[in-house]
Amino acid sequence: MGTPQREQAFLSTLPASPRAQRLAWAVVGLSVAVFAALTPFAKVQLERIWAFIPVYESALIISDLITATLLFGQFHSFRMRSLFVLAAGYLFCGLIAIVHMLTYPGVFSATGLLGAGPQTTAWLYMFWHGGFPLFVIAYALLKRRESEQAPLARGWLLTLVLSTVPLLVAGLVVLVTLGQHLLPDIMVGNRYSPAMIKVIATVWLLSVAALIVLWRCGVKAVLDMWLMVVMCAWLVDIALSAMLNGGRFDLGFYAGRVFGLLAASFVLLVLLLESGLMYAHLLDMMEVLRRLTSTDALTEIANRRAFDQELEREWRRAMRANSPLALLMIDVDCFKRYNDTRGHPAGDACLRAVAQALAGATRRAGDLVARYGGEEFVVLLPQTTAADAERLAQRMCDAVLALGLPHGASLAGPNVTVSIGVGSVVPAWSGSAPDSRDDAAPGAQLVEAADHALYQAKEAGRNRYATSVPQTVMHAA
Repeated sequence: MGTPQREQAFLSTLPASPRAQRLAWAVVGLSVAVFAALTPFAKVQLERIWAFIPVYESALIISDLITATLLFGQFHSFRMRSLFVLAAGYLFCGLIAIVHMLTYPGVFSATGLLGAGPQTTAWLYMFWHGGFPLFVIAYALLKRRESEQAPLARGWLLTLVLSTVPLLVAGLVVLVTLGQHLLPDIMVGNRYSPAMIKVIATVWLLSVAALIVLWRCGVKAVLDMWLMVVMCAWLVDIALSAMLNGGRFDLGFYAGRVFGLLAASFVLLVLLLESGLMYAHLLDMMEVLRRLTSTDALTEIANRRAFDQELEREWRRAMRANSPLALLMIDVDCFKRYNDTRGHPAGDACLRAVAQALAGATRRAGDLVARYGGEEFVVLLPQTTAADAERLAQRMCDAVLALGLPHGASLAGPNVTVSIGVGSVVPAWSGSAPDSRDDAAPGAQLVEAADHALYQAKEAGRNRYATSVPQTVMHAA
């Protein structure tokens, strides 16, 4: 079974919120109100629209099979018996609806396909609407004891149900076609026979039983709650289209089937909403992961990994555009002495302050300030000449000095300062063979140039910048 954190990401296991409960009750209330309004007119005969059956049942079949697929997918994640049984129930409904449509008299042939007789379609409807509540009852009972049982294996069970459910439907088809003489007649033409009352009452009571079992087992998850809504709509469907109406193609017949389609759609809508929320959650998590893997935890600026990736991108972009690319290599002066005299917590606070000062000195969105390692920082400057990089370097020296952080052990002055090396190159194409070092690490020359300039700045007394000679780096075309 999935971890609690994992299960909370799915609406099928997520606890139903008060808002969701109010929405579900509103749907139930609306269904009851519409049912009450239509009941007096259920036997009003309407025009026979033969296209209604294939259109309605095609939508129903698609809805049920997609729902079954999504539920099997959740079973694959959680290996919960209850989800497995419910998925099998929706598969059962989808398959039996296919047969119901094919055997319906007057749709594809006068008597229906598959050797259908006058009672075939009506009995398929009974098995269909009586069978699904049994799956719902099994779902509710299994879910109540889910935590006490070991998770199910995935592969062989899925294979089993994908073969067993079609065999069950096939067996029912054989019964209502070849064995229809074993069943009582419940249709007389397009009207219901007296035997219909007992049969449909049994089917309706099965739906009532499913609703009661769901309620007594506890409506905890969003899926549980919407299954109760499904069963309420299912009851209205049966009542209007097979109990209170007079036969086919009256108002109850049409209205009940509309309720049946709505009942089939509720869980699908919940699962589709879940899929949308899951994708949004996944994108949020990917963004969080990207930030975690590209942000330095101490200073909250870009880390070495993010710098290496951005350097490679900007290097190739500069090479295509034949534009300058500059880099500032920055070192906090005498930082080891600062740590030794003031302690590591103060050192961490110093690095955070310096990082924010450096980031605040940049003015372009494309410039990247990153922690290179230890007390070293880098600033990547696309489309920046050496002269512009020097001006930014001086501004950063001034910004750090303006922090006024007492040092006490620096060779450069009483406060914390930085030394900066300025490197600038213009990557360009050449017809010569490429430098294998360049191919392995794009931008290596720029880093080396800035690092060499940083060494010069330290040798010159620190708290200053030094610039390497701008160069053009040639690459093979």
